Amino acid sequence: MSGHPAPLRAVIVDDEPLARSNVALLLARDATVQVVGQYGSGEEALPALAALQPDLVFLDIEMPECDGFELLERVGPAPPFAIVFVTAHHQFALRAFEVGALDYLLKPYDDARFARVLERVKARLRVPGETRRFIVKNAGSLDVVRYADIDWIEASDYYATLHAGGRAHMLRRSLAELESLLAPHGFQRIHRSAIVNMERVRSLEIRADGEYEVVLDGPHRLRMSRRYRKAVVEKLAVE
Repeated sequence: MSGHPAPLRAVIVDDEPLARSNVALLLARDATVQVVGQYGSGEEALPALAALQPDLVFLDIEMPECDGFELLERVGPAPPFAIVFVTAHHQFALRAFEVGALDYLLKPYDDARFARVLERVKARLRVPGETRRFIVKNAGSLDVVRYADIDWIEASDYYATLHAGGRAHMLRRSLAELESLLAPHGFQRIHRSAIVNMERVRSLEIRADGEYEVVLDGPHRLRMSRRYRKAVVEKLAVE
């Protein structure tokens, strides 16, 4: 039995045949990646993504009928694959990272640029919890917030607030969406309005009224709903 890991399964979605073949040609040079499908539209790719279960999708943004963003909306809030957007339009970069893209490849690109992006993506996939991140637009800046740096998240109307290292970052994502996205990376919902990074949990404390509080590293104490108590305790016991 071989000791080498299985190749990453990649799918290419682009309405331009030449663009698809170029990505496929460059991926063929890397023995750690296997192209398992190529599609010329979002409509065509949607059922294939569920059937093929790829690790990585190279996705064009502007396509007729169903563009890259619409395709991801139809896949669901937490796609089970990594995304690299490949597009000629730089103005979509912020939105691409907001929907969880690992990288953004701007056309036209040369072989060296593609190779750098691919190596970066493979590194992130090897250690997903450490290197996946949100790009958050704040006044005058785009802030990078790694999943691993988040302490806890709270619902804020139509936004979520990421609490990380003493700073708060507003993100236009629902808590339900973030729960699905972050659960595989060590996060757990503890209340209808709060998700915590389980690595930050120091203890569970029982109040006088019998309710539980989650005590995090630092000053935060968060109320835990009874409906999440069993899941939290089980996760603490396992981890």
